Amino acid sequence: MWSDNFKKLKGKIAGVILATFLLSTVLSGCSSSKQAAQSPAAGDTIKVGILHSLSGTMAISEVSVKDAELMAIEEINAAGGVLGKKLEPVIEDGASNPATFAEKAKKLLQKDKVATIFGCWTSASRKAVLPVVEDNKGLLWYPVQYEGMEASPNIFYTGAAPNQQIVPAVEWLLQNKGKKFFLIGSDYVFPRTANKIIKAQLQAMGGEVVAEEYTPLGHTDYSTIINKIKASKPDVVFNTLNGDSNVAFFKQLKDAGITSKDLTTCSVSIAEEEIRGIGADNMKGHLVSWNYYQTTDTPENKEFVKKYKAKYGADRVTDDPIEAAYIQVYLWAEAVKKAGSTDVDKVKEAAKGLEFKAPEGLVKIEGENQHLWKPVRIGEVTEDGLIKEVWSTGKTIKPDPFLKAYEWAKALGNS
Repeated sequence: MWSDNFKKLKGKIAGVILATFLLSTVLSGCSSSKQAAQSPAAGDTIKVGILHSLSGTMAISEVSVKDAELMAIEEINAAGGVLGKKLEPVIEDGASNPATFAEKAKKLLQKDKVATIFGCWTSASRKAVLPVVEDNKGLLWYPVQYEGMEASPNIFYTGAAPNQQIVPAVEWLLQNKGKKFFLIGSDYVFPRTANKIIKAQLQAMGGEVVAEEYTPLGHTDYSTIINKIKASKPDVVFNTLNGDSNVAFFKQLKDAGITSKDLTTCSVSIAEEEIRGIGADNMKGHLVSWNYYQTTDTPENKEFVKKYKAKYGADRVTDDPIEAAYIQVYLWAEAVKKAGSTDVDKVKEAAKGLEFKAPEGLVKIEGENQHLWKPVRIGEVTEDGLIKEVWSTGKTIKPDPFLKAYEWAKALGNS
């Protein structure tokens, strides 16, 4: 009898164990299925990546770009979000290091499962992130002017292509300031490629390069180069230095007794935010080339500047990369709404030809290469640290990252 009861009890225990195992397996399977079904738009939010240098030599430029993207996200969320969901920013620091940018981009796409990344500044950081977004079928929105010669299917370029900044600036300088150019830049891909373009353009248009100098990012001693500038007597110093090296260069230029009245400099990586760090007294009268300034006269810009200062402080300034960073969040959001999905391929298709009333004026995404149609503006730094427009195209220019429309550029071997 006892033996029979024991056998029955043993059978019940085995049944309970089996049932518990099966239940846990089913629950685990449901959990796995749920995990597998996770997407950037799962739940009540859509995760988006913010990837900029919040430390290191490029922080002088990129912190404010990050701020602009966060402001756009906040505004979009306040207006109801995207596809009925709020945007959730995941912020990472590229630390002014291309390898770190690549590592953080991989983390954002693989671990955080972001729907898109808004990020980078230097071309070195963008080129480090490019294979990561391509390999992981991700999307990068890049807000800074650059050297061109690139069109990744996984990147939207919302800053200027070379025909929307560098090329028109060189042409204007040749016509208005002289033919002898001294080229100075940071030693990485953007300045070197930009100067390759400039040399080809100058050769075709009767200009001359009297010297070409490069210094590492973060470099601070420009005494030797300034002596070379004095000796070569150029009409124009075309400046592609990036980051806080510009602080050292322009301060030392002024300390050497050289002002904008003595020498024309034109910079393509210095905007209002960098002028704050360099000092308006060191930059007054010097020239820059961009697509947007805080002083740009459009209704949209008046509202943009007002909101930016209200959020971050009256002493803060807007500038070209800040504006491009701001509008690219809206462009992505509009493409997602049009696509009805955060799926990268659907977003890319929906983005073709998309127009947006930006602070700089009406911009449009060129479907052929995922760059923006933009106006070009040359400006002069004023004593209050702002920039007044001295020349503009007066209309938007079609992006031509490979300079296919220029006969002289064929020698560059572009594709």
